[in-house]
Amino acid sequence: MSTYLGSGNADLHRRDYRPAWLANLAEDATMEASVLNGIVEGAHAVREILAYARTLYDYQEFNYVGTYGEHGFVEDYTSRVHGEPIGSVVMVRYNDAGQAQHVIINHRPLRSVLLWSRLMAEHFANTPYAEYFLSPELAQEVLEPDTTS
Repeated sequence: MSTYLGSGNADLHRRDYRPAWLANLAEDATMEASVLNGIVEGAHAVREILAYARTLYDYQEFNYVGTYGEHGFVEDYTSRVHGEPIGSVVMVRYNDAGQAQHVIINHRPLRSVLLWSRLMAEHFANTPYAEYFLSPELAQEVLEPDTTS
């Protein structure tokens, strides 16, 4: 069974998770993710993007949430976005002041990554954050290629 499909147990589906690290971002925090083109810089930008991104999940089913080493934190969870299964691993590195400095997010499978990036691009169109996402047109072309030619 693919790890991004989750257990199928609806009792494990959470809709209330609020990561503490998100409220404790360093002003110069960075975020990298499989759905992004480039590195997002600055606490405000990271918060803005993640605030919307979190609304896309139907739920979160956690495999692990907790510390990783001396200066890290990990979240490993599955979900669905517009009916598509998605698995996520979030790695957070804290600075010496205990603030979230670097956020790295890995999503899988590719179809869900492309869908996610398209949804984000549509939401952030005509904003400074649009450049970080796959254009809606290109994502649609990849997700539903024209097979008539």
